[in-house]
Amino acid sequence: MDKALAPEPEKIGSFASLRIRNFRLLLGGTTLGNAAQWIQQVTLSWLVYDITGSGVMLGSINLVRSVASLSLVPIAGVLIDRFNRRTLMLATNGWLFIITLVLGLTLLFGQTHIPYLFVFSFMGGMAQAINMPIRQVVVFDLVPRSRTPNAMALIQTGWSLMRSFGPAIGGFLIIWFGPGGNFLVQAGAYALISITIMQIKFPPWQPGRVRNSALQNIREGIRYVVKERVTRTFMLMGMILPLFIIPIFTILPAIYAKDVFHGEADVLGILLASIGVGGIVGGFVTASLGHFERRGILQLACLFLLSLSLIGFAFSIKLWAALLFFALAGFFEVIFLTTNQTLLQLSIPDEIRGRVTSIVNLNAALSPLSGLIVGTGSDLLGGPKMITVIFSGIAAVVAVCVFLFSPTVRNYRLSQAISSDSAGTSANSNT
Repeated sequence: MDKALAPEPEKIGSFASLRIRNFRLLLGGTTLGNAAQWIQQVTLSWLVYDITGSGVMLGSINLVRSVASLSLVPIAGVLIDRFNRRTLMLATNGWLFIITLVLGLTLLFGQTHIPYLFVFSFMGGMAQAINMPIRQVVVFDLVPRSRTPNAMALIQTGWSLMRSFGPAIGGFLIIWFGPGGNFLVQAGAYALISITIMQIKFPPWQPGRVRNSALQNIREGIRYVVKERVTRTFMLMGMILPLFIIPIFTILPAIYAKDVFHGEADVLGILLASIGVGGIVGGFVTASLGHFERRGILQLACLFLLSLSLIGFAFSIKLWAALLFFALAGFFEVIFLTTNQTLLQLSIPDEIRGRVTSIVNLNAALSPLSGLIVGTGSDLLGGPKMITVIFSGIAAVVAVCVFLFSPTVRNYRLSQAISSDSAGTSANSNT
């Protein structure tokens, strides 16, 4: 075809995906679900520590949730590929509504017992094992491939928004309604999410499109990851965050707030909020990239700059400098994460997207283990600064090594991902 006659690429603005009604509903429900999760995390942590005064119990309840999610991850992918996705989303959200409502009523009637909280965490973790990957998968059911980078960026922006403001909202709800009332508010959020799911128009479901046994389906997903170099490479890149970065964000801020900046919970809140604010800006920047081609290089550059930002944070003496570096870290984290997830999802065929996405989400198992190493390292090395520098330095070295030795990432183009024949057909573009 004559280059002069070739159609111009579709213009992708910062909010291009919001023109699609189905995506607007998905984004609204996902953001509301993120808010409920952050509020729930704050409330559970407050309850457990208020009852026991034990940091070990506080860590244990998060471990129980992780174990529940990991135990169901392989099966979750098969369910997503084999069953009607609207029905599965409604069932998962209904489960979250019921267990949250029951716990809220139990607490209101004065039955505040630790075993109830652990059972709730386990049941909630099982639901999230399905809820998290299915919301990533349905983006590709509802949005054309050319707009999926923009859609993924907007979803990540909503997550960053809730990471910034969700804990504060949870704290105020505890003050206003108490823990029991707080869980009832969360149950109300899940009821609203169910309404958004029912209003989404999904593409026609093909009941017989996935055959063979569930065990064979799981093997197909694993085999695909092992065989396909692009998918495997981006999945390994995605493990860098839970291994070396996320533990710095989740475990060490409390230690920095108390031992480095000599503050209390207010300083911790400001530190965590600064990450979220940086992430919100990063999400909007990613959504505005349009047809920017060099997404592989972008991913590596953001990982390297994220690492440098955390090293700068570690050496900050003044709180304002620490907040600036933490905000920069949140900014580069979201661009890296969104780019990685987008390129990874674009490399997966539609018919096995659920199974592969669930396998990819197994990297969540790395965070609790890495968090234990980070916390122990902070104790052994006389504070959080050295372990921050070590972990961030490793991530920076990985970014440089991948740039030097992996043309798969270094030379990857967005158009290559969008036009890939291996990833199946384009999504429905209902507007």
